Amino acid sequence: MDTPAREAAGARRRRWRLPAFGGTLALRAALAAMLCVLAAGAASTYLAARENRRDAMERLVRQQAGEAEVVAGLLASKVEQSQKVLRSLAAGITAEMLDSSSPLEYLLLYQPTAAQFFDSILVARADGLVRLNMLRGRFLPAAELSAAQRDYLLRTLVQGKPGISEPLADASREPTVLFTVPMLDGDGRVMGVVGGGLRLQSQGLLPSSMALLGGGDSRLMVYTRDGTILSHPDPARIMGQVRDEPGVGPAYAQWLRDGALMAGAGSARVAAGYVVGMAGMPAAQWVVARVGGAQQALRPLQGGPRSAWQAAAATGLCAAAAGALVFWMAWPVTQLSRRAAALLDGEPAAEDAGWPHARGEVGALAQVLRRVAHELASAHRAQQAMAGQLQAILHSASVGIAVVRRGRLHIVGQHACHMFGYGAGELRGQPVRALHPSAQARALLHARVRADFAIHGYFDGEVLLRRKDGSEFWAHLLGRGIDAADAGAGTIWILEDVTAAREAKRKLSWAAAHDSLTQLVNRHEFMRRLQQALGAGDAAVLFVDLDHFKVLNDSAGHAAGDDALRHLARLLEAEARQGDTVARLGGDEFAMLLPACPLERAQDMAECLRRAVAAWEPRYGPDSYGMGVSIGIAMAGASLGGDEALHAADMACDAAKRRGRNCVVAHSAA
Repeated sequence: MDTPAREAAGARRRRWRLPAFGGTLALRAALAAMLCVLAAGAASTYLAARENRRDAMERLVRQQAGEAEVVAGLLASKVEQSQKVLRSLAAGITAEMLDSSSPLEYLLLYQPTAAQFFDSILVARADGLVRLNMLRGRFLPAAELSAAQRDYLLRTLVQGKPGISEPLADASREPTVLFTVPMLDGDGRVMGVVGGGLRLQSQGLLPSSMALLGGGDSRLMVYTRDGTILSHPDPARIMGQVRDEPGVGPAYAQWLRDGALMAGAGSARVAAGYVVGMAGMPAAQWVVARVGGAQQALRPLQGGPRSAWQAAAATGLCAAAAGALVFWMAWPVTQLSRRAAALLDGEPAAEDAGWPHARGEVGALAQVLRRVAHELASAHRAQQAMAGQLQAILHSASVGIAVVRRGRLHIVGQHACHMFGYGAGELRGQPVRALHPSAQARALLHARVRADFAIHGYFDGEVLLRRKDGSEFWAHLLGRGIDAADAGAGTIWILEDVTAAREAKRKLSWAAAHDSLTQLVNRHEFMRRLQQALGAGDAAVLFVDLDHFKVLNDSAGHAAGDDALRHLARLLEAEARQGDTVARLGGDEFAMLLPACPLERAQDMAECLRRAVAAWEPRYGPDSYGMGVSIGIAMAGASLGGDEALHAADMACDAAKRRGRNCVVAHSAA
């Protein structure tokens, strides 16, 4: 635009510019806005509060009662589900199974539904003798049963009907609710009792997340008829007394006097500045309470529809007046903000168009920014020339190079763009977070870079990054600040793709520790894990030898023999527990490591494995082959080290072969 045109545009702007007051613009705008908003808020609050008081109170009371009833229904269904699982377990127990604990343990191991549902399982005979005490998958002696649990089992035997206990302490000293079901014989007599314990904070009963439902000053809690708190947003209040709860204590006392605690329907009332909704669970003798502050609902609000319209009109007039006044006074600031934004975006700033012509602070600031804009434009042109030269160098480099400044990719070499799957120049200006697989990974890398820069002055390490298509790869990063004295100067990074090298190392490590035929761990890795398991306690070692393997290998061929070894490996893995190790020692010899496994349990597992192999009759060609295994067991621990235990299990396996094969022999018996 030429000079006459600029002057004409300036004259038009001056003609349409609103007059400006003297004094501080920020103070004027703040005072005007505060006065208008306070006037509108006071008028709206005064006119609308009178009508809303009753409606707000009624809605809050209905909401609290309804929520308490819904939660009580959900908890009642969970209690009924727990009783159904326990009744199903009791139906599968016969009178003969109560003479010994082994059939009961076998039932829970191979029908694990009840064991997975409850934290503890208890079984007692009609004479009060406890036959089973299982806590979180471990079978404990009956002597470790708490006195409170034993008393409640006896109470169920005497009463002859299902029950739900108050919170008791189990062997782990944690508050537990015990569900009991009597077992009846064919004549209807009580022959025993089955109990299932659930911790208060377990997912099957009262998960801790349930107490967090609500928000603000709203609380959801569950307590027993006698006032013992079972679930509370504050874990420290669990097992406390509901009489000490703000707002709930008076309501609880009133409900006790009215005798309405165990009613199924929810109800609510106002007590001590709180709205308390309660609903009972008759089967468990529990109460669900939803508590919320009634302070806002009890404000002295008055008025009606006419007052609401008056308040809306007054608020609209005040808002319009405040908006017009603030807009008039802040318009020069808006113009200055637009020019500053354009300056940051790199637009030409030397032109006069768009700069405000105002008095006071805004006019002085505009003059300063115009001079700064001229200087920045000159510096930007020089910087662009240098960046072009540097970009040409980076494009010809044989390694990935990038310059990062203020969290964005300022300059990116062509090789680095190809490494991330982008075209030339496509990454420039993009945020660095786009190259990380997740926000958590970005935060961890940022912490590592800051620590290494603070200690060494540079970063050197391998990092997981993300390509444009979403795939991930490993890169070796070497980064150093361009100017140690100026953090804003940026950081230069050299990148190298090391994904193939890492994968090669991983495959080499896996192959060194595993058998290529069966994919099981080899002898060396088995011994390493055995030594590691001994550091944590005793362990059982099984030595497994396939009977008559040479006959199969010679008659059906090596391919059939390899197939039989692979199938045996899968059978061993199927019988192993989580955390056990199955290995091929060589030929047709296998081994199993069972950490923290007593001898009796190891013998049961070995016998199950022997039966599984005996039931397997593979067919190769026209012939079928009956298979069997000889198994030796030894306990590794204080008396036997790793090598000694494996040798002892091998000797026990030889003893099994001498006894006719297809049997299990423990080291002590051998």
